[in-house]
Amino acid sequence: MANETTIALDLEGTLISNAVSQFPRSGLRGFLDFCAKRFDRVCIYTAVRDEVAVPIIKTMVDEENAPSWILQSELIQWDRTVKDLTNIPNSEIMDCLIVDDNPDYIVDSQVSQWIQIEKYSSPYPETDRELQRVQSVIEQRLT
Repeated sequence: MANETTIALDLEGTLISNAVSQFPRSGLRGFLDFCAKRFDRVCIYTAVRDEVAVPIIKTMVDEENAPSWILQSELIQWDRTVKDLTNIPNSEIMDCLIVDDNPDYIVDSQVSQWIQIEKYSSPYPETDRELQRVQSVIEQRLT
């Protein structure tokens, strides 16, 4: 049984469309609720600058697409080259999972901790069930 206690979530293309349109992905709130129940820590690991990401997250909550606790989630600080899990404070690589649509951001030696999600992009299909699929992958991994 895996012992991951921290999940790092990408924003653009994963939870929402992008920083401009900000369309929430189908099943977003349910997926975030699952993450909060299953993991000790839920972090946001995004290429979007903090001063842009914070208002986006607030809008997600205001529009009831995300639970209010996400406003307290850590925004991981990094150099915007690769999403190295060692940037997550007070954690070990093997304690973390990362959900991201972009393989270019994943450190080669940390691919085992990556759960790839299909990019959420135009035309934003109503049939998109990627968050539900990722939840199932996580559940299988952690049992």
